[in-house]
Amino acid sequence: MFKKHEIYKTDKYNMLTVEVRGKTLIVREISDQWGEECHTFVSRPEMMHWAENRFKVSSFKGSEEEREAIITAFKAV
Repeated sequence: MFKKHEIYKTDKYNMLTVEVRGKTLIVREISDQWGEECHTFVSRPEMMHWAENRFKVSSFKGSEEEREAIITAFKAV
C-alpha cells in the first residue's frame, strides 16, 4: 500500500501527484499538452531539488503565491 499526495489539481487533465512507496517517491505530472510524465526519486532531497528546478521563480507562469503553495506541498510529503 502506498500513500498518494496531491500537489495541485486544476482539472482531471492537469495535476501533479506524489506517491510514497516505502523509500521511493514517484512524481506523476499530467497535463493536457504533454500527457503523463513520471519521475522516480529515492530521497526527499532529490525530489525537492527537482521541484525547485521544475518550478523556478524565473520561469514559473503563475503568481508567487501559487509557486509557494506548490513548493510547500512538496515539503509536506
